[in-house]
Amino acid sequence: MTIATSGTLRVFGVDPGLTRCGVGVVDVARDRSASLVYVDVVRTSPSDPIEKRLALIAEGLRTVVDRFAPDVVAVERVFSQHNRQSVMGTAQASGIALLIAGERGLRAETHTPTEVKAAITGYGAADKRQVQTMVARVLRLDALPQPADAADALALALCHAWRTSTSAPRATALTPAQRAWAEAERGTRR
Repeated sequence: MTIATSGTLRVFGVDPGLTRCGVGVVDVARDRSASLVYVDVVRTSPSDPIEKRLALIAEGLRTVVDRFAPDVVAVERVFSQHNRQSVMGTAQASGIALLIAGERGLRAETHTPTEVKAAITGYGAADKRQVQTMVARVLRLDALPQPADAADALALALCHAWRTSTSAPRATALTPAQRAWAEAERGTRR
């Protein structure tokens, strides 16, 4: 189990989507240096009913929050798209992420794609490849985070940490949720 050392802010980034919901957790120090804690994509099938898809997304997000105990949740702010179906799904997944932050008593912030791109690459109209490249460079990864949804979640987390004036120190003790997760992990390895 990865526990951040003192002086870091742990941010859970969520790139909302119904089919692919990117999730990423990073630790960011006061000097803005960052390290990868976790990255993945929560996937659902377009053929499943909406309520099942939203429940699967909620389950995946709750698992990440309970396992890694972030200090804050950063979610991509839904923006107007030409495809009404796509924007509805994104908004629904975003609402799930914000709800889970509220359930767990976590602060939640939203950032637009332009804000995230500008924070990560210095250019608000950067393309996906540029964002992936900068995320990999900042986190000292050997390869670009894949798929783009995962890279976007990490970029959201980094953007939020860098836009926050100070990083809150983290305790090194395990929270009850982290202890439960660690115990469950040990049980599955036996």
